[in-house]
Amino acid sequence: MAFKPSTTQISKKQKKGKDDLQKTVASELVTLEEERAYRAGTVAVRDLIAPSAFRVESNYVQLGDVFLRTIFVITYPRYISVGWSAPILNLNMTMDVSMFFYPIQSPVILKQLKKKVGALEAQISSDAEKGAPRDPIRETALRDIEQLRDDLTQGVEHFFQFAFYTTIYAKDKEELDKATEDIENVFGTKLIYSKHVLYQAEQGFNSTVPFGLDELNVAFNMNSSPIASSFPFMSSELTSDNGILYGINRHNNSLILFDRFSLLNANMVVFAVAGAGKSYTVKLEVLRSMMMGTDVIIIDPEMEYSHLCEAVGGTYVNISLASESKVNPFDLPRPVGGMQMSTEDIIRSAIITLKGLIRIMFGSLTAQEDSIMDRALLETYAKKDITSNSDLTTIEPPIMQDLLDVLQGMDGADTLAIKLRKYTEGTFSGLFNAPTNVNTNNQLVVFSVRDLEDELRPMAIYSLINYIWNIVRSERKKRILIIDEAWWLMMHEDSAKFIYALVKRCRKYYLGVTTITQDVNDFLASQYGKAIVTNSALQLLMRQSPAAIDLVQKTFMLTEGERYLLLESAVGEGIFFAGLKHAAIHVVASYTEDQLITSDPRQLLEIEKAKKEFAEKLQMQRGEV
Repeated sequence: MAFKPSTTQISKKQKKGKDDLQKTVASELVTLEEERAYRAGTVAVRDLIAPSAFRVESNYVQLGDVFLRTIFVITYPRYISVGWSAPILNLNMTMDVSMFFYPIQSPVILKQLKKKVGALEAQISSDAEKGAPRDPIRETALRDIEQLRDDLTQGVEHFFQFAFYTTIYAKDKEELDKATEDIENVFGTKLIYSKHVLYQAEQGFNSTVPFGLDELNVAFNMNSSPIASSFPFMSSELTSDNGILYGINRHNNSLILFDRFSLLNANMVVFAVAGAGKSYTVKLEVLRSMMMGTDVIIIDPEMEYSHLCEAVGGTYVNISLASESKVNPFDLPRPVGGMQMSTEDIIRSAIITLKGLIRIMFGSLTAQEDSIMDRALLETYAKKDITSNSDLTTIEPPIMQDLLDVLQGMDGADTLAIKLRKYTEGTFSGLFNAPTNVNTNNQLVVFSVRDLEDELRPMAIYSLINYIWNIVRSERKKRILIIDEAWWLMMHEDSAKFIYALVKRCRKYYLGVTTITQDVNDFLASQYGKAIVTNSALQLLMRQSPAAIDLVQKTFMLTEGERYLLLESAVGEGIFFAGLKHAAIHVVASYTEDQLITSDPRQLLEIEKAKKEFAEKLQMQRGEV
């Protein structure tokens, strides 16, 4: 027989359960209140990043000291190119971009398009009956709608409502107004019309912060193809069918293959701090360019290219006061291969270049001294029977001693003769006072100026570049000239002007000039340094110092993200510019290439040790045989 509880017992149990529930709720409320009281005294991440004040005006929002405004697109042209948003995204300003996609069912759109087709056809028929001229706008709209109906029916296209918002940031109201005008002008160049918020500044800001909320609700009807062209995350591709491998694209791990001679000019500038990998990168380019048949000439101020030169069988020329290798600054280009060159123009150009060298040697020339030196140089060439009627293939150029002899026989040239005697009889007599005796008939030629004093380096490099320029003009050939530590030449106006002229003219002679420097401020402070950058289609920026980054950012118009990339780049990383395109690059080399081009003293010591051990082992084996 089952036991059946009484009504009184059930009532007591229900009351007890209710009391227990109330106690549990009360306990949890106490716990929550205690936790709330605790958290009120702690600092969360949102407390750290939140602005100190938030002010909403009619057309902008002020977050602390920062002003911001939202711009929205209201209409698009009939055709829109792929990547149309790239000019906006690449502007050098802080901004947030938000895109919203609202899919629309195809049957709904097809029904509306059918009505629109009927209205357009009726209007066109009415115009035809009245004898009115045809309306191209209506006819074009009719064709577009019919094409869209076909694509939607076949599933080729889908329909969306698309919203595009941009919120810009500025330090003050004036800068905000200017940035707004700039962005609206960029939109206008694409025939895209935009407006900025009015009495919806807060809603615009909320629509571009990463909440996923569209509080503006300003959308435009658009099918999937133009929406795809609006996708903002475009990867920079620098891969071509020809050229050499410069490195890996850090955006998408693709290869950066490029032929520098395919651009408007083949010039290149490389900026980086010491130890960032600039010489390593350039040596890697030298090695790979030689494999493609390109001749390379290098001016090496620190003897960094000797190991590479030895490995590939190049010519290494050491220029110093005691060296047997001499380069005569009076040399003239020799016409080769039937090239038509005016001898008179060649002589006049040589005299102008020599006066630039003498200014570096003497410090400066007065107007009177300049005139005397100009006449003396003409007479010096004439002394060797070099005139406008001479055959440059058979001449013997003068040397510095010949110029001194001419100056000593001229009135008013005593001071110039005294200054020049130091370079013919004095301490520096071993530098310029001898005929050229170097052999440059090799695919790789390296001129080392490491053993020269700092005072002599600018004039020696100037003279070497002039000699190389004569070689280039004598025979048109695919060549690369590399000037390491080019800031030496920016110290003097004449040498800086000469390099600038060389960079501008070298394209006609199939020459690409690479200028490398670590002293960015000294290089870009010169008007000629900036002009050299402008006339260099290839630019490589590697790790920069905080002291130079502002000037680099201004010169190359870098974004804030690119600025921080250059400050934090590891060895062998940077930004590679090729014409209008650029990408983050990571330079890579094979093991064999690394052994040939490394500049790491530790690796070089290990290589020298291995070579020495191999030589001793080989000598022992020969002795045993």
